[in-house]
Amino acid sequence: MKKKIGLIALDFVLAKWLYEKLRVSAPDTPAAGELREGLAELMDGRADSLMLELGEAEAPVPAGDTLRCGELSIDLRLRRVIRSGEEITLTPKEFDILYFLARNRGEVFTKEQIYQAVWEKDYLLDDSNIMSFIRKLRKKIEPNPDAPEYILTIWGIGYKFSDKL
Repeated sequence: MKKKIGLIALDFVLAKWLYEKLRVSAPDTPAAGELREGLAELMDGRADSLMLELGEAEAPVPAGDTLRCGELSIDLRLRRVIRSGEEITLTPKEFDILYFLARNRGEVFTKEQIYQAVWEKDYLLDDSNIMSFIRKLRKKIEPNPDAPEYILTIWGIGYKFSDKL
């Protein structure tokens, strides 16, 4: 993937304010500590610049742990899916697949990538298994499963959750 690099000038007042905010109420992540340390190096002259990269490990979950996609609402904490005000009953794996795809809206995943993201233990990886789960999910969440709006097939590659909703 081609990286795009942007440069933002950071003045001392803003760097100090950000450093203090991180010192007092930073999230408990290694990146927060590294950022605070990097800001300290900038402010005391041990570094002239600081380069930041947004990691790809885990997409952030919106406040309330609920994803909203068109008429679909996916609540991670309650493991509940609602479309147009009606609750949709999903199996645990159907929910996990749906949440994984919706959380990564617009990104195309192969069947193997979906399998690796959702199954923790060894499971028979068979294209037809993932296809079967997707087919069942579409029957449950799509207004018209034959013309899906949410889970789209990318022929020859895999599936993605629509980023148009």
